[in-house]
This record gives sequence, structure tokens and C-alpha cells, in this order.
Amino acid sequence: MKTIRIFAVVLLLLAGVSNSEAQTNAKASGVEVYYFHATNRCVTCEAVETVTKEALKQHYGDLLTLKSINREEDKDNPLLKKHQISGQTLLILKGDKAVDLTTFAFMNARTKPEKLKAKIKDTIEKM
Repeated sequence: MKTIRIFAVVLLLLAGVSNSEAQTNAKASGVEVYYFHATNRCVTCEAVETVTKEALKQHYGDLLTLKSINREEDKDNPLLKKHQISGQTLLILKGDKAVDLTTFAFMNARTKPEKLKAKIKDTIEKM
């Protein structure tokens, strides 16, 4: 029984180190996460934003935040033209590299939010 407790404590400590490393890597990596949306939004559009915010908070604390941009109100935002944004779009950027998770996000935000959170984390870690 004592061995099991020690093993559990070691696992918890390792999980804490892993999350700490992920947070440090995210801050140093230059990763940015953007969600472009319209003024009027459906339930799924709102779910994409909510789940993305939760994923970033869960895995990276305050080191990575979602930048939500209303593309109708901020028509002159240079990112709209650079990334050819014309509809709801979830983008993860690092330098000139962009990963578009829009389709995946819309397919999973409401029905499988944990799957979307895992995809966001995996995408950021690969960048």
C-alpha cells in the first residue's frame, strides 16, 4: 500500500513538471491563437471560442490567450488580408506558419469538446 502511495505522488509530481514545461514552451515559442468571427454568432461559433479559451487556460495558464476578433467590426485588421479570412476561423500562428483548425473545431466544439482541447494542445506543442 505504501508503494502505491509513493508511486501516485511521483506520478502527480511528473504531471506537474510536464504541465510546467508545456507552459514555459508556449511562452517562449511565439505561438498566437486567433478566432475570427462575425457579429452574429450561432451556438457552435460561441462553443468554439469557449472551448478554445478553456483549452488554453487548462494547458498554458495565462501564457497563451485567445485573441477573438470580430472581422465585421475590425475590417482593417491586417491578419484578415494576410490569412485571407472571410468566415469564422480558428487559427494557431507561429511566425509565418499558420494552422487552421476551423473545420475540426466546428465538428467537435459542442459534441466532443475534450477532443478539440486535445487537438489544440497537440497543434501548439508541434509548433
